[in-house]
Amino acid sequence: MPEDDRPGQRVDRLFMAQALGLGARHLGATWPNPSVGAIVTRDTADGPVVVARGLTQPGGRPHGEALAFARAGAAAMGGTLYVTLEPCSHRSLRGGIPCVEHTILSGVRRVVSAMADPNPFIAGLGHALLRTAGIEVVTGVLEEQAQRAHRGHVLRVTQGRPMVTFKIARTADGYAGGAGGRPIAVSSPPAGAWVHLQRAHHDAIMLGIGSVLSDDPQLTVRLPGLAGRSPVRVILDSHLKLPLASKLVRTARDIPVWVIAAEAAPVEAEAALVASGVEVMRVAAGPDGHLDLREALTLLGTRGITRVFSEGGPRIGEKLALEGLADEVIVSTSPKRLGEPGIVAVRPGLAGLLADPDLYRLAGTEWIGGDRFEHFVRRG
Repeated sequence: MPEDDRPGQRVDRLFMAQALGLGARHLGATWPNPSVGAIVTRDTADGPVVVARGLTQPGGRPHGEALAFARAGAAAMGGTLYVTLEPCSHRSLRGGIPCVEHTILSGVRRVVSAMADPNPFIAGLGHALLRTAGIEVVTGVLEEQAQRAHRGHVLRVTQGRPMVTFKIARTADGYAGGAGGRPIAVSSPPAGAWVHLQRAHHDAIMLGIGSVLSDDPQLTVRLPGLAGRSPVRVILDSHLKLPLASKLVRTARDIPVWVIAAEAAPVEAEAALVASGVEVMRVAAGPDGHLDLREALTLLGTRGITRVFSEGGPRIGEKLALEGLADEVIVSTSPKRLGEPGIVAVRPGLAGLLADPDLYRLAGTEWIGGDRFEHFVRRG
């Protein structure tokens, strides 16, 4: 029997898949920490059963393992912990017992971990401490799926920046807008609802000032029961042109608005925005006057942001991809046609990168409300 088909390994994959699904629920709500799913099982005469589940809570505490063990109590003794990321082994500035200690004290005999944590404070130490305590540790179960789920955390601790998902909608004839930047309705209502769900699953939504001036968007999550999951709204605005009367500024005291400007942007405009509740940050600009996107993302990383959803328009999407900063690209295509020249949604530079199998892979295609969604993932 092939190793991957052994009954025990099938069971491990089953429970790990459940843990990954559990952790996905709080993506976008736990920054600066990753959203970790944890399941505690114990063996019975009828096979293993789940005794407790946990996932990292909004704000990053408690961690998924700690919550699962608190719920399991004595029932964890002799059982197995399934966890989507290596348990932490250090005490943070916020205090609390590391998850490794929770695990050892719980009495579980076995830990199944999807992946090691590249955080230099952990980086294999958690697994090593568990083994030293006599606990069996199995690693790498559904690791590819876990790496994708935790990519924002991985990039932040290894490269200092969050992961970026770029989303662009286009008509059947390839346009994101009408001539001269005229906004057009592209996506179907179900496709629009899906986009709002993606907003909820990211820490921040990022847009360029051009799109803001054209559309005056709110950039909130408008789904029943999920209004509280609206992400930080980040605007790339080199010259601080964001109008004080915009919906973003008018709601800045309710949902954070961070504007990233060039170093030379006018201080008077900054003062007016700050007085309205907007936070203004500055980064360098290149010779073309556009912001240094890598520096902007690194700045977001220092603020704890791990996942960015960019609806920034064709130019920003192409620039992100050309600089190796677009980790996932989602292109939705409507069955509707514009029928006249307009703004091309997928610019040549981005199209060339997406067509290169060494740079991006097509992770999946699905239909939502008549719109076709293609999901590309950057390799490496």
